[in-house]
Amino acid sequence: MTPLRAYDIHIAGLDTKQYEYDFTSDNSFFASLDQELIEKGNVQTHLILDKSETMIRLDFHITGFVEQTCDRCLDAYEEPVDTRQTMLLKFGDHNEELSDEIELIERNTTTINVARYIFEFISLSLPMKRLHPRFRDEEEGDDENGKIIYRSDPDENEDDTSGVDPRWAALRKLSDN
Repeated sequence: MTPLRAYDIHIAGLDTKQYEYDFTSDNSFFASLDQELIEKGNVQTHLILDKSETMIRLDFHITGFVEQTCDRCLDAYEEPVDTRQTMLLKFGDHNEELSDEIELIERNTTTINVARYIFEFISLSLPMKRLHPRFRDEEEGDDENGKIIYRSDPDENEDDTSGVDPRWAALRKLSDN
């Protein structure tokens, strides 16, 4: 049995009401998928399946962490994951993805596998720029143009509005001579 079989939900014969499922995804989950974005992690998914006559609503709450590699220092770190997403599966004559949140599934579908949805929602919750937590404080000091803003020493005079780093000012004095 493949690890992804644990994510099968048998929808044939389900009454029109809410059902709750819990899934734990660990390293074997990420290794089973054909992807290179996430190799290790441990996430818990709480899924509420709401079945009606015309569709199935899937409400995901995913929490945990995944291991990422920092773009700056190439060290591995744990990126926290906490996301809520909704997926709608509408019954139709064929299978088709209508949008990111809505899919058509055939009326005679007996089983759905939610592993792909869980992985996609985890991937979408990750930041584009993978930075180790020790570098994040530095990044918050960057302005929107990517230039570093130097914070003045709190002991210095607050009236200085020139915004010039004192080290550059000292170098400028040398070049002016």
